[in-house]
Amino acid sequence: MKTYSAKPSEVERKWYLIDADGVVLGRLAATVANILRGKHKTMFTPHIDTGDHVVIINADKVRLTGRKVTQKRFYWHTGYPGGIKSKTMEQILGGNHPQRVVEKAIERMVPKGPLGRSQLKKLRVYAGDEHPHAAQQPEVLDLAARNPKNKRSV
Repeated sequence: MKTYSAKPSEVERKWYLIDADGVVLGRLAATVANILRGKHKTMFTPHIDTGDHVVIINADKVRLTGRKVTQKRFYWHTGYPGGIKSKTMEQILGGNHPQRVVEKAIERMVPKGPLGRSQLKKLRVYAGDEHPHAAQQPEVLDLAARNPKNKRSV
């Protein structure tokens, strides 16, 4: 028996819609990263983009466990002397672009390089509950109902 290797022309892409309201961030990111890579398909090939499109709504209502909301800090440097800056997760979620928390969590779970960048182009994240992808007829994926640990009340 020969090992099957998918060809880019054989890949059929589906669209998934995920509501992130109350879903734990890490569990959401891990599931979405697998869908973007195509690891949920039997035709998965590591060097070919076999993944599907994912639309995430309500990204501003994602949950974090423990005290990560107040204690987790993100640092960056401006390039100038003494230019180290930081923000807490609470400041990012309450800011102008709360969807970036979800985008960055998923980005860190996808391989680095040209293949990972092409897989991330199939991700669309929206802070509110509206999205412009109704014409693609995305299939609703209910992560909160899969496992009780996926959805946290507080």
